[in-house]
Amino acid sequence: MEPVNRRSTLALGITIAATPLIAWVTPAAAQSYGPDDGREIGPGVRVVELGERASVIPAYKMVKLRDVVIQPGAKTPDNVMMNDMLCHMTEGELSVVQNEKKFTVKKGDVWTCAKTDTTEGTQNMSSAVAIMRVIDLMTS
Repeated sequence: MEPVNRRSTLALGITIAATPLIAWVTPAAAQSYGPDDGREIGPGVRVVELGERASVIPAYKMVKLRDVVIQPGAKTPDNVMMNDMLCHMTEGELSVVQNEKKFTVKKGDVWTCAKTDTTEGTQNMSSAVAIMRVIDLMTS
């Protein structure tokens, strides 16, 4: 074992100080999917199941996480929500019609859907792929 001296202490200090900087400089890559990932639910629309787990929130038995990948120009039909959910745009932009109210969501935006009387349809009006991450809150 080597004795600790000023030089080794300085080298250790620089290594420890630089480690957070290296992690900070490395950007997080967005999730991307191939043309056959997940299952197709309509022309240009695929669902990639990411995971599920029992919920500790008393109102919900299970939570599920999925990405809906929508190609440019593709759309989802108006659907009645089968459960409560949280949605987050991880990539791209979508035009959303929820209960006849139209709004646009862009990368980073979040919105909710309620099981009770909510219908929603989306369309990718941009030239880039849109990825909508959905957290399904399941009561059964």
